[in-house]
Amino acid sequence: MSELSLPAKAYVLACDPGGGRLRDRQRVSLLVRAAALTDLVRRGRIAEEDGKAVAVDERGTGDLVLDDVLAEVAGDRRRSWRSWVRRGARDTVGSVETQLDAAGVIELKTSRPLGLFAVRRPVVLDRGAADRLRAAVDDAVRGATAVSEVDSADAALAALVAAAELRTVVSRRDRRRHRDRIAELEERAGAAVPALRKVFRELRAARAAAVSNASNHGGG
Repeated sequence: MSELSLPAKAYVLACDPGGGRLRDRQRVSLLVRAAALTDLVRRGRIAEEDGKAVAVDERGTGDLVLDDVLAEVAGDRRRSWRSWVRRGARDTVGSVETQLDAAGVIELKTSRPLGLFAVRRPVVLDRGAADRLRAAVDDAVRGATAVSEVDSADAALAALVAAAELRTVVSRRDRRRHRDRIAELEERAGAAVPALRKVFRELRAARAAAVSNASNHGGG
């Protein structure tokens, strides 16, 4: 695989550089799904019409993962970007894992902790590629280059990672300090990025409500 797709890059960045695992698979799944949608926008395959994501060019991209997502968008009624970020995220991240494993970018190792269910752990084999991706995101977020001159793929990747709050790549401090620059990167990336941010906001609210309810019932 000579050039990684945007969802593949996002997945590689999400892998624990020291441990061969995904810290939060749900977070990574949503990030990868939003990255696939963003990649299709950049390639001119899907676009926004009346606030919805629609297929405008159904030609294949040559990437099986992207083509599967494109077929979903083309074959369904118009949905919000937020709906498409959530819909099929688990399947998309699994497809990206299989693709990267076959390409030799990662190795999926299966283990059974405590003898229970099998767990697949990704180990990044090409550390140089992972380091270059991190450097590109770091430069997009903290660099002196004008946002308009940042490579469009790097701008999209940085915006996605920041929206997903992937702290191992873009820290909370950097998100606060470079808020305006990240907002400019997001504008270049397209509608799937703010949709991703909204999804995480909803998940945080749901988790907080669940904790509050558990606490109230426990105290009662």
